[in-house]
Amino acid sequence: MIRSELIQKIADENPHLYQRDVEKIVNTIFERITDAMAQGNRVELRGFGAFSVKKRDPRLGRNPRTGEAVEVDEKHVPFFKTGKLLRDRLNGQ
Repeated sequence: MIRSELIQKIADENPHLYQRDVEKIVNTIFERITDAMAQGNRVELRGFGAFSVKKRDPRLGRNPRTGEAVEVDEKHVPFFKTGKLLRDRLNGQ
């Protein structure tokens, strides 16, 4: 499901809301999650999962085309850990 499909589904299930308002709500939620992660905070949605940021240390990598050694800088990457309810539902329990 993509963002526009999510917005459409929520708007269809809530006919008392305008689609533009649903779009603002969804965009605000995603912005708040992104802002929190950018500050290094963890975002937990009970029953769904938790978003966090993991730090990857600098390392020596290889250019696959030339085989030449390349230094890869330290970076921060998003990480998602599923919640128990989501995991159970995906596994049919």
